[in-house]
Amino acid sequence: MTPFTFSTTQSLICEPGASDRLAEIAASLGMQRPCVVTDGGILGSGLLTPVLEHLRSAGLSVTLFSDVVADPPEAVVLDALAQARDGQCDGVIGFGGGSAMDTAKLVALLLNNGQRLQDVYGVGNAQGKRLPLIQVPTTAGTGSEVTPIAIVTTGETTKQGVVAPQLLPDIAVLDARLTLGLPPAVTAATGIDAMVHAIEAYTSKHRKNPYSDMLAREALHLLARHIEAAVQTGEDETARSQMLLGAMLAGQAFANAPVAAVHALAYPLGGIYHIPHGLSNSLVLPHVLRFNLESARHEYTELAGIILPQNEGHADDAAERMIDYLEELAVRLALPTRLRELDIPESALGRLAADAMLQQRLLVNNPRTVTEDDALAIYKAAW
Repeated sequence: MTPFTFSTTQSLICEPGASDRLAEIAASLGMQRPCVVTDGGILGSGLLTPVLEHLRSAGLSVTLFSDVVADPPEAVVLDALAQARDGQCDGVIGFGGGSAMDTAKLVALLLNNGQRLQDVYGVGNAQGKRLPLIQVPTTAGTGSEVTPIAIVTTGETTKQGVVAPQLLPDIAVLDARLTLGLPPAVTAATGIDAMVHAIEAYTSKHRKNPYSDMLAREALHLLARHIEAAVQTGEDETARSQMLLGAMLAGQAFANAPVAAVHALAYPLGGIYHIPHGLSNSLVLPHVLRFNLESARHEYTELAGIILPQNEGHADDAAERMIDYLEELAVRLALPTRLRELDIPESALGRLAADAMLQQRLLVNNPRTVTEDDALAIYKAAW
């Protein structure tokens, strides 16, 4: 067996209604002046209102930063950091989707270690310790609550990642009730995102290991069986709980066996056209998988047995049928399936391919080498 290491969030609380105890959980980490990081949509929905009331009634002095936006730019991270510094915060709570949780990670790190944001971009450049950190996901997709990664938009169309063990939180609180009623389109896109995490972790060229494989398989088992119910019946707490757990398991898997070409080709769609990350992944997913078939057929066949438990026919075409199933799933979930549906002109595909090649941090993990011509061919297939 190839030697491997595995790291994840120190403590997990998976319980409907657990966010009602967030004051107690924060206090267990010594927080007295937490900074709560979220976005305007979450704040406007009222999801956070009882949480803030509980925190304040327990005597905690709360600094609220609610200006996170999708694909947060550097300015948003710096504003959150300044507000937390003004509040003399001694801990951070990320509450929301991946963007809120990523911002919370960086606030907890930079508020405590004194580094500048630009100093920590890349892998392993963070120094020192962070403040106590709790993550509370409100979507079942990114798995950010169990990953040592934060993504920042650094220019008009570019993103950079911070990858450091300090970004793993102390506690992740999985409360499925926070995801009840999430709009179908968001549920579908974030659910597909989580499935991509599991699939890419299972076929990652680097750091794939028995532990991440186990997590990826169980994540796909849960996600494939519950995504349609979660989309179609937003108040189905059982489906929501299983989706949230599946997304977390997939996050643990790809945090240790990194994602690859699906994400690399999805990033330019978000950076240039501001397409939500989960939808970007969904748009290129079947086309990347078909490109990878010659190098990952064995792994895809194994995953087909999980995604398609009633698999009929010969095992030698199971991988193809799994890819067809995933392509049809996006249609059943009413997601756009073509780049042109998002008003992306065919003339832009060359630029997308060139930008995708900048994501070498991800492309090196792909089971098959991707050239710029390959990336262009995949975008054309998705167009």
